[in-house]
This record gives sequence, C-alpha cells and structure tokens, in this order.
Amino acid sequence: MYKLKIINSTVRPGRKGPVVASWIAELAKNSGNFDVEVLDLGEINLPVMNEPRHPVMKQYEHEHTKQWSAKIEEADAFIFVTAEYDHGYPAALRNAIEYLVHEWAYKAAGLVSYGGISGGTRATNDLKRDLITMKVVPLSEQVNIPMFTQFIDDESRFKANDISMKAADDMLKSIVRWTKGLIVIKEDQ
Repeated sequence: MYKLKIINSTVRPGRKGPVVASWIAELAKNSGNFDVEVLDLGEINLPVMNEPRHPVMKQYEHEHTKQWSAKIEEADAFIFVTAEYDHGYPAALRNAIEYLVHEWAYKAAGLVSYGGISGGTRATNDLKRDLITMKVVPLSEQVNIPMFTQFIDDESRFKANDISMKAADDMLKSIVRWTKGLIVIKEDQ
C-alpha cells in the first residue's frame, strides 16, 4: 500500500475543507491501495515561514518544521483538497508548500477543489504551477466541485454526485499508476 497524505488547505473558522477531505479520504481508504493520513493545515497551524535557512538546505531549527518535513517525506503521494479564495488557493497551503523543498519531489498529486461556479479550477491551475516547481507531478485527473455546499448534508457530511464519484475514482486510479512509476524515478536520484 502507498502512503497517501491528504492535505486540507483551509484554516479559517467555518471552513468546509475538512468535510470534503473526509470524503476523499474515505474513498481512498476503501480503494485498498493506500495507507491514508489527513493533514489538516487548520490543525497543524504552521506559522508564516520562520526558518532562518532556505529549505533547500534542509537544516530546520523549529520543531513544527521538523514534524512537517517528516510527514511530507514519508509520503508516496498526495491529494490536495483546496478551496478557491479570490481565484487562487489559500495562503496557508502556499506557506506549507514553501516550508520544504526536497521532501515534495517525485511524488504524484491528485487535486480536489471546490468553490462556486468554477468549482475551484482557478485555484488548481495556480496550485499545479507551484507544485511543478517542487518536482511534484500534479495529475490531470482531478475532482472539481462547483456549488459544493449543496452536497453537504445537515450532519456535515459530503454527499457526492455521480460526476464527482467518477472523477474521484479516475483520480485515485491515476495516483496509483503514477506513484508506481515515480517511486522508480525517486530511487534513481
């Protein structure tokens, strides 16, 4: 089984990211291909980057950075769950990505976005560009959920429609395929 880290990007009060992250985490677990851990940036609460040395040196002073580094290093693949804020992805996610360099490299990333009419697609376009600079492979198979609040029930559970379920299934299968290949590439550094 591959170690899959699902990173929830939202941190503000009233956020819905944990609901969406729980849904995709359950699907990933049920696939039988992944050992799943949800990393919720709202709970991890990384401060704005405060390491004195550039992350490329991997000489971390702060315990929160060392813990974040260990979580990302052990991953074989990721799913980023992101809202769309002002046509981009949340600043907390950008900060979390920029804390590290080497730990991200040669790993596949699925994207699950949600928002209004665009379903978070503008956020994922920006996120893909930034992930590529970290040598992460963002997949073309992704889940975009427009008008997402209609899919959250009274008990705060995400109830996906058939379109989202199909997209999630395709993305999870693609993560498995890419992860197999990227493990070989990562070992050949």
